[in-house]
Amino acid sequence: MIGASIGHRLVLTSFGESHGALVGATLTGCPAGLPLNESDIQPILDKRRPGQSSITTQRKELDSVQILSGIYRQRSTGAPITMVIHNKDQKSADYDNLLNMPRPGHSDYTAKIRYGGYNDPRGGGIFSGRLTATQVMGGAIAGKLLLHTLDIQTLSYTISIGNVQTAVPTDITYDDIYKNDTRCPDQDAASRMKDAIVKARGSGNTIGGVIESITTGVPPGLGEPIYNSLESDIASAIFSIPSVKGIEFGSGFAGSESTGSENNDIYTIHDNKIRTATNNSGGILGGISNGMPIVFRAAFKPASSIAKPQDTINTETMEAARIQVRGRHDPCVVPRAPPVVDAMTSLVLADHAILTGHIGAVL
Repeated sequence: MIGASIGHRLVLTSFGESHGALVGATLTGCPAGLPLNESDIQPILDKRRPGQSSITTQRKELDSVQILSGIYRQRSTGAPITMVIHNKDQKSADYDNLLNMPRPGHSDYTAKIRYGGYNDPRGGGIFSGRLTATQVMGGAIAGKLLLHTLDIQTLSYTISIGNVQTAVPTDITYDDIYKNDTRCPDQDAASRMKDAIVKARGSGNTIGGVIESITTGVPPGLGEPIYNSLESDIASAIFSIPSVKGIEFGSGFAGSESTGSENNDIYTIHDNKIRTATNNSGGILGGISNGMPIVFRAAFKPASSIAKPQDTINTETMEAARIQVRGRHDPCVVPRAPPVVDAMTSLVLADHAILTGHIGAVL
């Protein structure tokens, strides 16, 4: 499957299915010499794993990562790093009645057409949010590589759930984000966001939201115009996360309502470095990083698996049908998504840092 890999020099390949024996990732191109073991990956996986609170799916998976190759004496060797997580809590019988009846909002119909019905439909197979664990595995390594070599760090957090929004305080920390179940640094807004999710679940429904991401420490000069610009590659990576339906950088769509004099970022000197007084560009100009923080927002649709009965069609009889989705599902995917957004952003930035020579083949 050609679409299962992402990256130019630092390449992540994801494999496995939601209800298969395991899910896994192979990261190719990681420089040799990076201090690394499972303890660098597991804490980030723990932030994403299911069953952590009342507002996530109750599927109980420990998501214990095992590194199979590419590490020797707790250092990367330069060889491909392969990691796996064994699935432990599948309930595949929940999908037996859906084989010929595509769930609205899911990939069931398109996957069946694309693969002639031979795809694994249980839990969405390779299309499942379960595969975001593989993204976090690879992204955790990329994140450590960036921090270890260039002091680059990405922080992603919830800024809205449904119509509950927040003005995120400045100077937030990783701990601020993970003080509550919704992953919002604004603790008052986080409480209202949780109420909105609980209300949606209580009515048999789901709800969406928006995650903002800020990456600091990025040097100017990362990016490969025209078609592999930093924005292009970040957007591609973020859209690989299930449920993402929109992305904007810097001032984004709001910037389209302003004038050039309002939206242009004026250059200044700060600590003997060229910077801009504002950051409406989101840290990227011409597809290349300009030394300012990289800022974007990603919109997540409401999770498609809802408890309400829904109309569909039977693809075998070509007749109308009605289904009710069983199983354990997230009433909102947003609270589990910040580590995934961090991971995919880190993968792109580390890849481009290797491309430009900011990170060498041996550390």
